[in-house]
Amino acid sequence: MTAEQQHPEASASPTPPTSPTLRTGGRDDALEKLLDEQLTAFNGAASGAGTPEDFSIRLDDATGEPVGGLTGWIWGTLCAVDLLWVREDLRGAGWGSRLMRTAEEEATRRGCTDMIVSTYTFQAPEFYEKLGFRQTGRTPGVPGGHADVSFHKTIAGGA
Repeated sequence: MTAEQQHPEASASPTPPTSPTLRTGGRDDALEKLLDEQLTAFNGAASGAGTPEDFSIRLDDATGEPVGGLTGWIWGTLCAVDLLWVREDLRGAGWGSRLMRTAEEEATRRGCTDMIVSTYTFQAPEFYEKLGFRQTGRTPGVPGGHADVSFHKTIAGGA
């Protein structure tokens, strides 16, 4: 009798574990959803702040068409502005400031003490400084020799 006959498990080749593979591609909605879910769960558990809540503020013209707006999220006591835009012909009329004040009011209503936002150097760093935000960082490497500028503002009871 051979050793394999005496110990059949010795002759069976174990199934090798599948090895992860890397793939590069375009937008992957399923991957983005998975990453968002996993990181949100990890961050919520690590911080104790739970899950961020999205919010938006929309600026419409008389026909109901959007001519500007703001999107962001609130996570615990932190409010982040993701996107802010006002149609070019309405810029300079105070709509951006009104959108930001409305966001700050909403954040305060929801218990936030801090707001963050970032902008490129060719966009609106001076705008955020006029609203009381202070620069907390600058990341070079934006095309055209520009940088991404990060801002923070203490709001509500955090002042």
